[in-house]
Amino acid sequence: MNEQVAANTGKGVQTVTVSGDEDGMRLDRFFEARFPGLSFSHIQRIIRKGEVRVNGKRAQPKDRIQKGQAIRVPPLKIEPPKPRDNASADQKDRAFLKSITLYEDDDVMVLNKPMGLSVQGGSGTRRHIDGMLGSLSSKDGQRPRLVHRLDKDTSGCLLVAKTRFAAAALAKNFRSRSARKIYWALVAGVPRPRQGRVSTFLAKEEREDESMMRIARHGEENASHAVTYYAVVETAAHKLAWLSLKPVTGRTHQLRAHTEHIGHPIIGDEKYFRIENYEFPGGMQNKLHLLARRIAIPHPRGGTIDVTAPLPPHMQQSWNLLGFDAKRYDPIVDAPEE
Repeated sequence: MNEQVAANTGKGVQTVTVSGDEDGMRLDRFFEARFPGLSFSHIQRIIRKGEVRVNGKRAQPKDRIQKGQAIRVPPLKIEPPKPRDNASADQKDRAFLKSITLYEDDDVMVLNKPMGLSVQGGSGTRRHIDGMLGSLSSKDGQRPRLVHRLDKDTSGCLLVAKTRFAAAALAKNFRSRSARKIYWALVAGVPRPRQGRVSTFLAKEEREDESMMRIARHGEENASHAVTYYAVVETAAHKLAWLSLKPVTGRTHQLRAHTEHIGHPIIGDEKYFRIENYEFPGGMQNKLHLLARRIAIPHPRGGTIDVTAPLPPHMQQSWNLLGFDAKRYDPIVDAPEE
């Protein structure tokens, strides 16, 4: 992997061939896996500008690549490692990752990502999960890889593959939608009906200082279909509802955009909470109340990984305040699997 990175940091353009392990990967994820030093924003930029070609043709970041395809790799800007005491920094990163590990075996880890910690780097983001995973590289050079992502302010279950074999197998499970994810949220108001399905198209909208997902029309350029099942678990005086959410698709900000779309945005959501003059409940922290509660997915070597994350401190405080019992039966388990 290091040789690949070194070979692509020069001025020349190179063509690489998609291997069997990379068959079916998204184009942007392919660049992440091949060139760990690349920032995600740089990957998106070179693909969208047409500097990357797949079998001679332009492609989109979300396009799936196939074994044997030729990918044109332009000169890359690999971020040089920041000067630091590597041994000491790696030790701290390993200790931190161990402290938030919910499950681990030879192939897979499930981390309990804290709120406020980015999964990947971006402009101005220096501390993130992906960067810390380098401290867990194996003796044969295999580096743990993210299998999916969570928003910076979303807490909970984050799946990590420790081997290339596991990364390929888990990625295929996500593509085939055999991965089951359940989220918990605290929202304004009480949705009616109390159990339902939200189906829309979502498209990214760039604003001055941020990007948002908006509801789009079918057939609109760069719009993706998004489906979410929801169920009300418990309510507080018709002012707040504890929702359990099951996303069928995995679009950016999907749950945040969908709850806002049905008129019940998530408490503490700075981007999608647009209710004017809303009185924030006393005693609650104005932080995003969204938890990746549970993930269940076939294990690469057989059986099933099924892990549950506890409520983060700010949500536990709200649950205590409202008298919600986290052990209550979760009706979303009865929602269909599409």
